[in-house]
Amino acid sequence: MDRDKEEKEMPGGQEREKAPEAFDEKESKAGEALHDEQAAGDDFLSDRDGDGIETETEDAGEPFAKDKKEGKKDPKDTQIEELQDRLKRQMAEFDNFRKRTEKEKSAMYEVGARDIIEKILPVLDNFERGLAAVPEDVKGSSFAEGVEMIYKQFIKTLEDVGVEAIEAVGKPFDPDIHNAVMHIDDEAYGENEISQELQKGYKYRGTVVRYSMVQVAN
Repeated sequence: MDRDKEEKEMPGGQEREKAPEAFDEKESKAGEALHDEQAAGDDFLSDRDGDGIETETEDAGEPFAKDKKEGKKDPKDTQIEELQDRLKRQMAEFDNFRKRTEKEKSAMYEVGARDIIEKILPVLDNFERGLAAVPEDVKGSSFAEGVEMIYKQFIKTLEDVGVEAIEAVGKPFDPDIHNAVMHIDDEAYGENEISQELQKGYKYRGTVVRYSMVQVAN
């Protein structure tokens, strides 16, 4: 017992008694520091999961929203609009070219057809003169009937392609379709009425190919 007393009274013994208290104090401070660090970490994670991310997203989206409000277009949208406009113009130009080509082709076809018809008409005139010169005793023969059938087929073919004869005898004189080469005084006809057709005229699709050569009564 005395020995223990002596040790307690010794300076070293005092330090030994205070050492556990110092250790407890250090341990307490270390625990508080660890607790503070954990709390700080929780706050950081909370900010990241919640308000931090939302704030960052909103900040990143502000320039885009601002651009939309100011009416700025995306360069890609502008390029697409330019390409669409160019395509529309090219399609319109192609449509005009197609219509112009078809019109020119139709006009060339009509010019060519008119040339052929003008060359055929003298043949038709001779055909009619030949039928008119057939003697009366031959008109009922099979030969005369065969020639007349060929003539009718010829006229029918011309009508199918748009050729039509111009009416003349008994009609009022029309300078747009008739060509007056003779005038007579005849009370049997009215004023300016066609009394005789000297050469038959024809139209092709409503356009005069050859004027009727006529005699007009005064």
